[in-house]
Amino acid sequence: MMDLAERTALVTGSTQGVGLGIAQALAGAGARFAVHGLSEPAGLCADLVRLGAPEVVFLSGDLSRPEGAMDLMRAMFGWADIDILVNNAGINHIRVLADIPLAEWSNVLQINLTASFQTMQAALPGMAVRGYGRVINISSIHGLVGNPGKAAYAAAKAGMIGLSRVAAAEYAEAGTARSGGVTVNCICPGWVDTPAVAHMIAERQADLGTDREAAIADLLGEKQPTRRAIEPAEIGAMALWLCSPLAHNVTGTAMPLDGGWTAR
Repeated sequence: MMDLAERTALVTGSTQGVGLGIAQALAGAGARFAVHGLSEPAGLCADLVRLGAPEVVFLSGDLSRPEGAMDLMRAMFGWADIDILVNNAGINHIRVLADIPLAEWSNVLQINLTASFQTMQAALPGMAVRGYGRVINISSIHGLVGNPGKAAYAAAKAGMIGLSRVAAAEYAEAGTARSGGVTVNCICPGWVDTPAVAHMIAERQADLGTDREAAIADLLGEKQPTRRAIEPAEIGAMALWLCSPLAHNVTGTAMPLDGGWTAR
């Protein structure tokens, strides 16, 4: 099993969904943990301690504000240095290109991309000095393929991949194989079963008059060849593997976890 007992992690947007799945995986490996969100769900920190994290704190922060990411990082560094940074916080609006207001475009890019640039800019120099660091950016399948109605989201997620590749190249020589090095990678999930899409599943289930699994398979029929939704725990497991010292030569990647979506 992975041992992160000497590591400290920050996962943005980690109170539910994909972020929570990653938090649970890292906590289970023994990492000290900073949970981030707009508000703290009751019992979340205690739950992560029960999974194996020796210490958990909650840090609030509104990443839609240009200064929000830096406020978050100042609070984080006031508690501990960062060994593992996961940029997961994000928003999405479904709207065709011609109808996107500039304010909405700017908000999506601020939360999904600019805030990640700010956290990386703050965290990576210290990782390089210590010889170990992991930045894991949660991009999306929509950073790799086009999908109508998601221009702002796709631009932000594709930008995150480009940003990660540049950072990976700039920090590639930091550390050693023994120390673990400093790596920067993206995970690009396909269709994930999260609370944010629960209503879509319920509506399709009602329309079909079938069970939840069949409703999911129908939803995914045109996109994800496996016709199985991705669970947050699967993304957590991939993130956990990337934290291993054995992954020191895996950097600058955009790793699809998409049920075969990009294979077509």
